[in-house]
Amino acid sequence: MTRRPFTFFSNLKIRWKMLVIILPVVIIPIFLLGGTIGYIATNQAYEGLANTSKADLDHMASFTLDLLDSHHRQFEVYREDKKKIVHQEMKSLVDLAYTLINEQQHQQDIGNIDLVGAQQSARNSFKEVSIGSSGYLFAITSKGELTVHPAREGENIIDEQDENGRYFIREMAERALNSKPEEVLYTIYPWSNEQLGDKRPRNKIVAFRYCPKWDWIVAAGGYLDETYDDPEFEKKALATLSQQIKNKKVGKTGYIFCMSSNGTMTIHPDSENQNLLSTQDTTGQKFIAEMVEKKNGWIRYPWQNIGSEKARMKIVRYRYFEPWDWIIAVGSYEDEFYRTANNLKWRIGWSVLLLALLIGWIATILLFLASKVLTDPIHKMITVIRRVKQGHLDEQIPAESHDELGELAIAFNRMIRMLKKNQELEATLTQQGKMASLGVLSSGIAHEINNPLGIILGYAGHLEKKMGKDDPNFTFIHEIKQESKRCKKIVQNLLSYSRTPRPVLEPTDINSLLHEIIDFAGNHSDLLQINIVQNLASDIPKFLTDMDQLRQVTINLLLNAAAASSQGGEIRVTTTLEANQRVRVEFADDGEGISEENLEKMFEPFFTTKTRGTGLGLAITKQIIDMHQGEIFIDSEVGKGTTVAIYLPLVREEY
Repeated sequence: MTRRPFTFFSNLKIRWKMLVIILPVVIIPIFLLGGTIGYIATNQAYEGLANTSKADLDHMASFTLDLLDSHHRQFEVYREDKKKIVHQEMKSLVDLAYTLINEQQHQQDIGNIDLVGAQQSARNSFKEVSIGSSGYLFAITSKGELTVHPAREGENIIDEQDENGRYFIREMAERALNSKPEEVLYTIYPWSNEQLGDKRPRNKIVAFRYCPKWDWIVAAGGYLDETYDDPEFEKKALATLSQQIKNKKVGKTGYIFCMSSNGTMTIHPDSENQNLLSTQDTTGQKFIAEMVEKKNGWIRYPWQNIGSEKARMKIVRYRYFEPWDWIIAVGSYEDEFYRTANNLKWRIGWSVLLLALLIGWIATILLFLASKVLTDPIHKMITVIRRVKQGHLDEQIPAESHDELGELAIAFNRMIRMLKKNQELEATLTQQGKMASLGVLSSGIAHEINNPLGIILGYAGHLEKKMGKDDPNFTFIHEIKQESKRCKKIVQNLLSYSRTPRPVLEPTDINSLLHEIIDFAGNHSDLLQINIVQNLASDIPKFLTDMDQLRQVTINLLLNAAAASSQGGEIRVTTTLEANQRVRVEFADDGEGISEENLEKMFEPFFTTKTRGTGLGLAITKQIIDMHQGEIFIDSEVGKGTTVAIYLPLVREEY
């Protein structure tokens, strides 16, 4: 009875055993750890969140100050840069006017024009110049007489006053008379031009320079708002800044607002441009007035919004921005601070539960995946073993890992290959038995045929010597001799095919062997007009081969390639060390090629495409390569040539 649970457990599949053992080990510590962390976190939350929230308010206040300061500095830099540009442009205009006067003075000096004409020409040139939409060039004498002006030319304005009552024309005259040569001076004064429709004074800037020869003060004037003062641009920039500050939320319902030192809201979500200096909280405290008075600090006050059932305590961090005389304030309700802490403990509880469920779910999936990774190869092995049991020795177990299962798959595959090769060996031995019988039969036939062939060849040779080449029967005797030799060669090839000996293996330098054979074969009559190109890899080590049999293979393939090539053709012999520890020997020609239907029959005994071939050359070649545990392939295309590739193993497998 007590062993029943263990029996049940032992009968489970591997993946279920892993779940039963590992899941409790994973989930129980998570519950314990999560509960402890939740208890500690809840206690610390109330204390930490208040400090953190106040730090956030202070940070937001600093951020807003930095934003205002950045805007202020950028706008001041913009105005200064534009001011420099305007000053330079107005100086250039004044210098240009001065140059015009000098040019007219020069024309007067050489007698081309009188003084009146020179001054009139200068006036005409001045009036063609405009500055902004309403600025212009003008000239006055040191006594205040307007010598050049668009509207008041000829008037004396020495006693003219600006909107502040300043005698700005007198100041210009005094400064011009006391200026250095070539010095350009500047003045700014408020001026209201009724002809332009001005309803209020606008600041006007004037650049001027003194010309002593004509007692002219040459001046270029324009309104600041048409040059570097840009109220519309400043207004738009401030509106953009205001929107940025309004969009910055503080907590859930908090916000940032700005006010001037008199309590007028300059930036506020819903009370902008209103003066709230006398506003009171629910206890009667004038908190806005306190902020205006202190300018920097913290303030707490109860505040009840319209539609709210009761007042809520609000905390505000406020700071002073001196350049604009603004007070920056960042406020939020305190219950929003602690709401997070109150919700935290519930979230921690739910989080611990969900975390345990999530991790349990993930652990289950991972365990199933792990068990799948472990058991799938076993299932594949079982499937392959069943297939092998049915006689399918071509089946292989995929070795996809380097662990114990991978090693088992590799060992099993090696065993299957050995079984398959043993099976092939049995078939080979059977074939060799047949070939031995064929050899005995061939020997008898060869003995019986060679004797009469020898007699025929002897008599044919005797008759050939007795006849002259002009005898009509000489051709017949010669053909009898040649065909008898061909029959004898067929018998010899038949004996070679049926009696191919096992290779006698010895370390061989394949490149040296090929080089030696090519040099020897180059003297053959069929290869005299063929160019043999060698491209032999230098990194091929020595390996075990039968040099005599490989010599027979090489000569046979070279002669076949030469027979397929035209006179002056090329045969390329290449060796390569393959990545799978095999040597590739390639014979390529550019001859007539082999048709696709004949390509599959090339290794069959007695099949030939030559008119006088025996059809045993490639069959013997394949037999030799097979006995070296190698492979031979033919790739050919009619009219483009043929490539024969031989693969020989560096390390032979022993059976």
